[in-house]
Amino acid sequence: MNFDLSEEQQIVHDLAAQIFEGQATTERVKAAEAADGFDRALWQALAAANLLGLCLPERDGGSGMGVVELALLAEQQGRRVAPVPVVPTLATAMTLAEHGSDELRAELLPGVIDGSVLLTSALAESGANDVAAPTTRATLTTGGYRLVGYRPAVPYAQHATRIVVPARYDDGGIALFVIDPTAVGVGVEIADTTDRQPAAHVTIDTQVAASARLGNAAALVQLHQRFMVGWCAVHLGVAEGSLALTAEHVGTRHQFGKPLSSFQAVGQRAADGYITTEALRVTTMNAAWRLAEGLAAQRDVLVAAYWASEGGQQVALAGQHLHGGIGADIDYPVHRYFQWSSQLANNLGTASSHLARLGMLIADETEVA
Repeated sequence: MNFDLSEEQQIVHDLAAQIFEGQATTERVKAAEAADGFDRALWQALAAANLLGLCLPERDGGSGMGVVELALLAEQQGRRVAPVPVVPTLATAMTLAEHGSDELRAELLPGVIDGSVLLTSALAESGANDVAAPTTRATLTTGGYRLVGYRPAVPYAQHATRIVVPARYDDGGIALFVIDPTAVGVGVEIADTTDRQPAAHVTIDTQVAASARLGNAAALVQLHQRFMVGWCAVHLGVAEGSLALTAEHVGTRHQFGKPLSSFQAVGQRAADGYITTEALRVTTMNAAWRLAEGLAAQRDVLVAAYWASEGGQQVALAGQHLHGGIGADIDYPVHRYFQWSSQLANNLGTASSHLARLGMLIADETEVA
């Protein structure tokens, strides 16, 4: 497979890198952490560059691109550990564009593009965290649906204009629904996160219109896979950013009259981090490409998620260790890469769970064959 970027994709990559590098400075990230965790100025800069409409259809005012371009944008966010809801908003907006009614698309998507509307999805589940088995209940009523449930750790829920929630009917069927977090019967409780990005626990006991229904179980799988690839791409950027800081540190820090990079053990661990990061890049971009092309991608998403959960954390941990004592100084930025890596691994799920699902998938395919 050819992993070279097209000319348009290279432009997206370079533009995103320019904006994140120029705006997501350490000072800006610290200021956002001290406030509500959301850099609105950076978000508006992304909107002004038309990067928030990147993956939306041209009929809705977007650029008509797809999951690969989402991954490129998310990678640059991770590289600068920038506190903005790239994956929650864009992945949710893509599903809304494909499955939402004309009314919903007209109401929300122009605001996504200009940065005034934030979207997110409540995919996490309490307990075993099986996204494919939502615990929120949906009951058909006159004119709509009654939704009742609890959604933990919803990213950017306290800032969201709308939240997409998966729910199960009494007969076992599954669908996605769009809810207003300010509606009667919806409670939003701010949650603390390892990476200090906004998240909230959402309690739901509310009525929604029939037009709020987005799609069935297939739409949930599609949405979840886009989130997974997006988080993998963010983790790729986090690994790159950690490696860049570490390379600078070990190249300029001296012990016994020599730079740290000249010591064999340091060089070997840094080299391992680079190789792991490249494995994360290949698996993430492969999964993104297969999703963009409409190909079966369940295996590929699981492989990418494994590398992100396992390998991404290894790279961030190595970066933390190779910084020595300065890595414990929270005025120095390397600790954020470790925190983001830990949070992302939690968002994605454990490496062992991805391997278990991959093994079951391969076994099922072998049995059918």
